Order: sequence, then C-alpha cells, then structure tokens
Amino acid sequence: MLTAAKPAALSIPFDTSRLDRLMDEAGIDVLIANSKHNVQYLLGGHRAFFFDYMDAMGLSRYLPLVIYPKGAPDRAAFFGHRLENFQREINPFWMPTQQANNSGSLDTIQKAIDHIRKSGMKSRSIGIEIAFMPVDAGNALQAAFADGEIKDALFVLERMRAVKTPDELTKLKIASEAVIESMKAVIASHGPGATKAEVTEALRREETNRGLTFEYCLITAGTSLNRAPSEQRWEKGDIMSIDSGGNYHGYIGDLCRMAIQGEPDAELEDMLADIEAIQRAAMKPIKAGIMGSEVYAAAETLLAKSKFHNNMHFLGHGMGLVSHEAPRLTNSGPVPYDDYDAKRPLETGMVISVETTLAHPKRGFVKLEDTVVVTDKGFDIYGEGARGWNRAGTAA
Repeated sequence: MLTAAKPAALSIPFDTSRLDRLMDEAGIDVLIANSKHNVQYLLGGHRAFFFDYMDAMGLSRYLPLVIYPKGAPDRAAFFGHRLENFQREINPFWMPTQQANNSGSLDTIQKAIDHIRKSGMKSRSIGIEIAFMPVDAGNALQAAFADGEIKDALFVLERMRAVKTPDELTKLKIASEAVIESMKAVIASHGPGATKAEVTEALRREETNRGLTFEYCLITAGTSLNRAPSEQRWEKGDIMSIDSGGNYHGYIGDLCRMAIQGEPDAELEDMLADIEAIQRAAMKPIKAGIMGSEVYAAAETLLAKSKFHNNMHFLGHGMGLVSHEAPRLTNSGPVPYDDYDAKRPLETGMVISVETTLAHPKRGFVKLEDTVVVTDKGFDIYGEGARGWNRAGTAA
C-alpha cells in the first residue's frame, strides 16, 4: 500500500535546483537512483541496515529506488524492501509517495514504472545508474518505456555529492580520526612475529569499537609488496604499511600510515621524508577556486626530484560515500575516469584523498594517504596524526 508522508512537511535534504540543473544538462526527465549510496544521499542518510553487507534476498536482490522528476519534487517517490518500514517509522522520508513492501528487483521496478505512468510525469528520457541496475529490472524498465531513452545518471548523481554538507564533513572527520586512532593502537600492541592477518583482525576490532564499519585493510610487511592479509609474519626490523578504510554512517575514512619493528635506518627515513614532502606540496595549493590540476602539478614537480622517483607515484582522488568519486583530478589513475575537475575550480566542501606511494623493490612498500577538505581559505586535514615511522610493540 502506498503511504503519504506525515502531515508536517519534511525538508528535502539536498539542493533540488542543483539537481534540476544537472538533469537538464544531461537531458534527463526522470531520475531513478538505484545504488545504495545514492539512495542514502537523496533520502538524507537512510541506509537499510538489513542489506548493509549484502543485496541477495531469496531468488532476487535488494533494489532501493528513489524516483525524482525534474522540477517536481512533489511527485518524487521511494520504493524499497518491506524490512525498511521499521526504519521509516522512526525516521520518515521526505517524499510524498513511499512504499516499502517489496522483496526483489522485479516487483520494486514495477512499482516505479506504475508510479511514473500514473503520475503523468514526462518520461521521454529516464536516467538510471546503469552499472548498479540488475539486468532483469533494467530490461523491464526499457520494455515499459520502449519509446523513451534510458540514460546513465551516474555523473549527475556524482556531481550532486561532489560538495559535502557540514553534516557529511563531520561524518568524514569522525571516520578519518577513528581510523588513525585504531592504527596507532594496533601498531603499539603488536610486537615481532605478529602475522598480517592478526594485525588486520585487530584493526577490525579497533575500528568497530570506535563506531566504524570496517571495510578493508591493504597491508604489507617487510620487503614484500603483497597487500593482502596473510600468515606472513611481521618480524624484527620489518616495515609495515597499513592502508585501511572504515566508514561512519556510510562515509569512508581512508588513510595509510607506516610502522616498523625497531628503528628505521637513514634510507627509510629519507623515503618517508620524501613522501611526506610530496604530500605537503600537493596540499599546499588546495583552496576553493584553484584548478584541480594544480594539485597534481605541485606533487609531481617535487616527486620528479626524489631519488626514489622511479618507483614512486602520486594519486589524488575525490571521496565521500564512495572511495573514488568527484572531484576527478586525473585520467591516469587506477580507477578509469576522465579528469573532469582538473580543468575546473575546486569548490568549498570538496574532499580529496592525497596519496604518495613508493613500491621499492628492495625495501618494501612505503606510503602515506591523507584526507583533505577544500575550504574558502585553504584546506583542512582529517586524521592528521601518526605520519612518521610508528614504532611497534610500544604499549605497556
């Protein structure tokens, strides 16, 4: 059964004029957000707790849908799974039409199709997140609007998320600082002989105890460049790189720090000092109004001067609800996308992950990764601590 929002109108948690403009530029009449992260964004924070770790349910999968017609938020709708009603009772959604009584992809998309038809909204061009839409639901949508055009709305929704609100920035700061504190605790409590798997599990517990959802740990030990958790032991004199992502209410804290069993020698000190200098150089020009390309220009100028440059690389990428999102600063990074924001000014509230990596064939993997927020006057760093060689096993 369709239900109406509470009589007291709820505020829309995003800028509808910005979304209307982006849809107009993309030639989209009706937007259907169908990824968990974009549904969360458009609903102002809602994420189905039952499906946080999985999408499968019986013979189908969880498919939340937010329907937004350009210029007509009063005809917006949400369609979700029946278990979401528990959360909806506590925190109602803003749109007038909402239903959470579905169980799979086909029944959910059919509700969306019926709503678009009955509401009379213009639907010559429908935008969906193609990479996140199940084939059965996508085929049903295309068949229902055979005379229309299905477009990819990923870019539209990414641009909506590019500038973070104060609430989003608070969540990112909490996540980043909790990841750093978790790393410090784990490094201090593990002496020689600990395995990479043991360190990873300890990090998971530390992040969870600080209110985060642990996502991953890319971890190296000694001279190995392999970054998967394993039974490899972290022995006396070995270095360790810990690159972890933990999220707070969906917002990712993604940072990397270095540790060592013992004391670093002069070469290791030089390696990390060069990486630190490149990180600082990349951050220095960051402020609202500069071209995104200036971040790379500053970093790569200094990187080229390092005696370790042959095995070193720099990466800057946007982050938020997704670990690689706008601003897009490069078209040559590990995630294939264009450098859209390299040619445009950075905006206040954008968030950039700045990372410099040295994969040395003899000494191992050395890296720092930081979270940097663009401000009117410059930048803020979230999770600033533990930037040097963190000594292992120092806990009393």
